Amino acid sequence: MLISLPRCTMVEVTVTPQSSLADRPVKVQVRGLSPSQPVTLRALLTDEHGERFQARAFFRADEAGEVDPERHAALGGSYAGVWPMGLFWFLQPDTLFRRLVKRDVAGSPFLVLLEVFDGFQVVTRPQDHGLIESRAGLLASRGFAVLALAFFAYDDLPRTLTQLDLEYFEEAAELLLRHPKVRGPGLGVVGVSKGAEVALAMATFLPQVVATVWINGTAFLHGNPLLYKDLRIPPIPYYTERVTFTEVGALDNSSVFADPRAPAYSASAIPAEKVRGKVLFVVGEDDRSFNSKLFAELAMARMPPESCRLLSYPGAGHLIEPPGSPLCSTSSIRGSPRPVAWGGEAHAHAKAQEHSWQEIIQFLELHLGSAATMKL
Repeated sequence: MLISLPRCTMVEVTVTPQSSLADRPVKVQVRGLSPSQPVTLRALLTDEHGERFQARAFFRADEAGEVDPERHAALGGSYAGVWPMGLFWFLQPDTLFRRLVKRDVAGSPFLVLLEVFDGFQVVTRPQDHGLIESRAGLLASRGFAVLALAFFAYDDLPRTLTQLDLEYFEEAAELLLRHPKVRGPGLGVVGVSKGAEVALAMATFLPQVVATVWINGTAFLHGNPLLYKDLRIPPIPYYTERVTFTEVGALDNSSVFADPRAPAYSASAIPAEKVRGKVLFVVGEDDRSFNSKLFAELAMARMPPESCRLLSYPGAGHLIEPPGSPLCSTSSIRGSPRPVAWGGEAHAHAKAQEHSWQEIIQFLELHLGSAATMKL
């Protein structure tokens, strides 16, 4: 095995030995970094058929400005923890289900390119910027007046989400309620994932919202602040260096979210005790995106018991859709540089979708009749 290194005048990368048999360990070291500098180490190999395999690991340099996979734990990437040969052992194919094996053992050796990048670098792939309206359409077929509302990465909206301006959602709520075919005076909101975070904030601050369906969301601001008039709720940062890659190269974000119960994050909580309407929390206990059941329980602990209800489904993943939708355990989404792992076991997830959909319809009919529903 031969090791090739990119040229660099400031950062020194050493591999010992530079030529090795495949069953012998090599030592990788990076020097000349700034203390605590975030970096990405990437190994890249192309096999005899032209298939590319790569692994990457996220590190922070120590006080001496060094990274040594033999001593330092990878924070995320293709693996996490201390794995001296992790950049080689966790190589993944760019094309799914390809096997890395040396077939020509008498010919040229494998050549591995090792690269060091400043910051945490993830390969960018095409992103989906479409507005998903399937759930909204099904609710409309039930007699609800529905507005499917995008709030970033769509048409002329900002490509990335930097802040949640609640006045944008308030304006949309008032627009829907002014429609001559909407009965009012209240409306419902259905939100999934980040949309559920927004939905809970709307239920908290907007008096128009009387019924909220929260599906696998959070109860705290994450990644971007919430602004509403003179109010600003600061966010809990995403710890993106903790992301790991699944065996098929998807992002596992389960470690990106900090423990919201830490005292330092108390100011980021959505004050759900101010909710005046009703909230139905729907949770998939096999959610690979984040601990949605914990967030639901933290929100409900702040609310009067009669104002909220929890539906929690073992074996269900993050993307709980209406019945008839197949389990999506991994998919590409807007804003993510790689596909994301959502979790879920097929049979349990299907049952959760069937049961939760009937409960959601009954919940909305109870509190709205056939009036109005907003879907995020």
